[in-house]
Amino acid sequence: MPQPLNRYKADLREIKFVLFEQLGLAELLQGRYGDWDEDTTNAVIDEVYRFACEMSGPYNAIGDQEPAKLVDGQVIAPPGFKAAWDRVYRDGWKNLSGPEEYGGQGAPHVISAAVEEFLSGSNTAWSMYPGLTAGAAEVISHFGTERQKKLWVGRMMNGEFAGTMCLSESQAGSDVGSATTTAYKQPDGTYKIKGTKCWISGGDHDLANNVVHLVLARIEGAMSGTKGLSLFIVPKIRVGEDGTLGQRNDVTVPSIEHKMGINGSSTCVLQFGDDDACLGELVGGAEHQGMRQMFLLMNFARIGVGIQGMAIASTAYLNALEYAKERKQGSSIKNFKDPAAARVAIIEHPDVRRMLLDMKARVEGIRMLILKLAIHQDRADSLKGKDDAGAAYHTSQIDLLTPLVKAYGSDQAFRVCESAIQVYGGAGLTRDFPVEQYCRDSKVFSVYEGTNHIQALDLVARKLGQNAGAGTQAFLGDIAKFCAANKDHAELGVAVANLSKAHESVAGTAMQFLMWFQGGQMERVPLVANRFLEMMSELAVGWLLLDAAAIACEKTKTVAAGHPDAAFYAGKKAAGIFFARNVLPGVVNSAKIIAAGDTSPLDIPDDGFATV
Repeated sequence: MPQPLNRYKADLREIKFVLFEQLGLAELLQGRYGDWDEDTTNAVIDEVYRFACEMSGPYNAIGDQEPAKLVDGQVIAPPGFKAAWDRVYRDGWKNLSGPEEYGGQGAPHVISAAVEEFLSGSNTAWSMYPGLTAGAAEVISHFGTERQKKLWVGRMMNGEFAGTMCLSESQAGSDVGSATTTAYKQPDGTYKIKGTKCWISGGDHDLANNVVHLVLARIEGAMSGTKGLSLFIVPKIRVGEDGTLGQRNDVTVPSIEHKMGINGSSTCVLQFGDDDACLGELVGGAEHQGMRQMFLLMNFARIGVGIQGMAIASTAYLNALEYAKERKQGSSIKNFKDPAAARVAIIEHPDVRRMLLDMKARVEGIRMLILKLAIHQDRADSLKGKDDAGAAYHTSQIDLLTPLVKAYGSDQAFRVCESAIQVYGGAGLTRDFPVEQYCRDSKVFSVYEGTNHIQALDLVARKLGQNAGAGTQAFLGDIAKFCAANKDHAELGVAVANLSKAHESVAGTAMQFLMWFQGGQMERVPLVANRFLEMMSELAVGWLLLDAAAIACEKTKTVAAGHPDAAFYAGKKAAGIFFARNVLPGVVNSAKIIAAGDTSPLDIPDDGFATV
């Protein structure tokens, strides 16, 4: 096989700017993170990017064209995936923030989030295998008994074992409480598991020695709905108390899905207990705590989906940018009447520049949002037991921003990839370039780990009013402070005024929801929940882009004209201003649409949609 081609790209300067110039990571590192400092962080960023370009990136297209396949009941991963799996664990890149007792390096979550961009963006399908493993290990580490932690967590965090999350069933879909998989208690305290799960990412493969399934099931006789669900550890291969592999458990793979994207990731139907011999054990020995325990993994996965979306959008944008600089077509608009005028690179055409700047602003703003969420986690951890009010503030922001990161990050990923194809023109639809695969791969992000409408309902029905709305008030208060401090900014004043109007619109719409809830008009809220999530996300992104632009304005004063940072900071100012002028006015308009209270989707009869 010829050496596969890597097409993955990332902007390391941008990532380091967000971490150290915008979020103040250096100050955080001086506290509880031991040997971690700016030099160490930068070295890790460089090395994980090298891994992505040398190990995972080259096999992205190959995994798409030679996808995971089912052979005699065993899933075989695409070429190159096993080598990348072994290397990522050998180098320690999947356990940067893990506890040292399990082989982790104790890094802040924000550093893990930053480098996860490289793993996800270089090869989304491959990255799902170790990504879900890390989440499953986190659940057992948090909720498991001491025996379970000792038996499973270390082996999952070092890549010896893989992990999955098994919620979905064909008849239930997003209605998890309708699950029918059943657990039957045995005299020795184990449980026989019987049922079928579907759409299980990484449900089987040959990358690790074992696959540890976290399975939601209802103990025989338990109440209906989500409150009756429990979470079980169900390995593909049973394991002795010393960690040695034993006989196969009764877990089979009747089929894998054939998808429009992420083809290298095996999406499996899993059958538990066909021969009445599938054994599992309760996570932590706790009955009927399945949803509470699984929510830790689901939130972990939702943030991970946001990272996936941003990462794939970023490489799509950077590939389109490279193409725009190299592809010559047409003359400059300044010479459009001259048939003999020289062809120019398409980056000189105004509408191409508009698309590129729009992609740049969205990608960079979502990255800022993700890393801000991650550093909230680190700051909450650092304040626990010392400053409870401060820790509560950071925790509230994590809760509030998670649905924004997942839903907006995934929706925009598809739209950025679509724009990247548009920059390429017809060439973008071919396999000669990577953006058509990026577009197909990115569509699933808005569907899995809770569809984006579920994220929107979670935001408006739970997160806005959580703790009497304290998190929402703090979020809006932070933006209000920024607007007040920068309303007379010489370069950004007009853009900040647009941010202030968007802020007022989001706050006013949140109050409108409260009035509908109190007035018994709850059915109006789901109609516009998605629109509101987009509004709130764009407010957050606009704020962070303008915050970066304000930093860039100050930094520019000390940078020589010919230095690369001069252009870099100019780009930060342009992205913030563009988003404020072209996107934030849409937030104001969306607020007006919501306030108008259109109910036509509710009023139309079912047969009114079509006569077929």
